[in-house]
Amino acid sequence: MAKHGKNYRAVREKVDREKRYPLAEAIELLPQLCYAKFDESVDLAVNLGVNPAHADQMVRGTVSLPHGTGKEVRVLVFAKGEKEIEARAAGADFVGAEDMVEKIQGGWLEFDKAVATPDMMGVVGRLGRVLGPRGLMPNPKTNTVTFDVGDAVRALKAGRVEFRVEKTGIVHVPVGRKSFQTEQIKGNVVAVMESLNKAKPSSAKGVYIKAVALSSTMGAGVKLDHLEFRL
Repeated sequence: MAKHGKNYRAVREKVDREKRYPLAEAIELLPQLCYAKFDESVDLAVNLGVNPAHADQMVRGTVSLPHGTGKEVRVLVFAKGEKEIEARAAGADFVGAEDMVEKIQGGWLEFDKAVATPDMMGVVGRLGRVLGPRGLMPNPKTNTVTFDVGDAVRALKAGRVEFRVEKTGIVHVPVGRKSFQTEQIKGNVVAVMESLNKAKPSSAKGVYIKAVALSSTMGAGVKLDHLEFRL
């Protein structure tokens, strides 16, 4: 069993592990649970009542966080011609075609999100084994395979994030930073939960939102009153 350090144990004692905190109270408590010197990420974990082993119970989508993630997102766009110009004008950090594919095949991965025009997917498909496991592969379901590259780049830069349920039935989504104001984190959490509820598969039976927790990168987690988020 992994052993936690004294700093973690100290902050964990500030949390009632049997309590399900209202969202506002949990956010107010969160700064007391952060002990790292850097601006920790704040993450939301949601346990869903689905079985991802069944294709019709896969939960996946995107959500535009109203207050962003607090992190600068480096966007790579695979495009040519006018769409390359459009991507650069929208603020893409890297734009290219076959040259970028070769660069990635050589080991370069200095980007956070990738967008591709549909006509480029034949070339980008060569990177499936590299980008797929890292969650970086452009996908129509997350609006990252599109001819509207300008809109896609601006949305990603503004704080649009992807979510996908894991094999264990849990979804992890970043909802801000330790330095965020209470209302900023609250707004982002509410946006994520609304999107998850909208993404509920029609085949999912029983309780859909089973448990919700909020935590920082290094700090202890806080269990939320998940009944707040049930439809």
